[in-house]
Amino acid sequence: MPLTRIPLPHADVLLDPDFLGPGEAASLLEELSSSIAWRHEPIKLFGKEVMQPRLTAWHGDPTARYSYSGIMLDPQPWTLTLQQLREQVETAAQTHFNSVLLNLYRTGQDSMGWHADNEPELGSSPIIASVSLGATRRFRLRPRDPQYLPHAPVSLDLSTGSLLLMRGSTQQHWLHAVPKTARPTAPRLNLTFRLVVNR
Repeated sequence: MPLTRIPLPHADVLLDPDFLGPGEAASLLEELSSSIAWRHEPIKLFGKEVMQPRLTAWHGDPTARYSYSGIMLDPQPWTLTLQQLREQVETAAQTHFNSVLLNLYRTGQDSMGWHADNEPELGSSPIIASVSLGATRRFRLRPRDPQYLPHAPVSLDLSTGSLLLMRGSTQQHWLHAVPKTARPTAPRLNLTFRLVVNR
């Protein structure tokens, strides 16, 4: 199924809910959940150090060093599975990626707060390709400046095997988040492929 544009002003967001078949998505979730060297470490939010409410891992080319919220990430090498998935994503997105950030949401209490992927290492108009595996979680978008972009927050339920593409000026004008949920929720693994630009 081709990528379908989500109608948002000052953004370029596309979604393919069936990028991976159910069997392939389930196999990837099982393999990556058990084989990746997951990290659980603190980040700085508003000057305070707090533990991230999820597990993370960073893989990529040797030069793809990346920092966010006070964390400096040195990439782990590509595994064969991650390399193969990268090639599939690059074909769909028609662009090159040299790194991937993996986030493992163990329960509905694991989350991602409001933010934009606008770190200097990603360039001025980054392309972020996000693959979801496992439980369906709600992905929310809201304008950075409600007065400049009077648009209500948008919610997308990202199911297993889906591919979400954010590009163009999306990170300049929009924030996104994965909120907590009180509902019993199985694990969800999200992989966001990126191109880190050497400064």
